[in-house]
Amino acid sequence: MTPNPILEELYAIRDKLLADAGGDVQKYLAGVREREAASGRLLKSTPQRANRRTEAAKSGGLELEHQLSPPGDR
Repeated sequence: MTPNPILEELYAIRDKLLADAGGDVQKYLAGVREREAASGRLLKSTPQRANRRTEAAKSGGLELEHQLSPPGDR
C-alpha cells in the first residue's frame, strides 16, 4: 500500500489531540464542546433517525417476503 501523506498527517494530528486529552476520548470531546461554546460557533447536533417499519413489514405481510427465489439464485 502506498503511503498517503495527507492521511498520515491527519493520523498524526488525531494521535496528538488524543494524547493531549490523556488518551481519554470522552475528555477530548468535553474539551471540544467547551471550545465550541467559548467560540460561539456551536455545531448543530443532528438527532438520530429511528428505523421506521411499515405495518406490513412488522407483520410479515409483504408479498415479496414469501416468494421463492428464481432457480438460478438457489
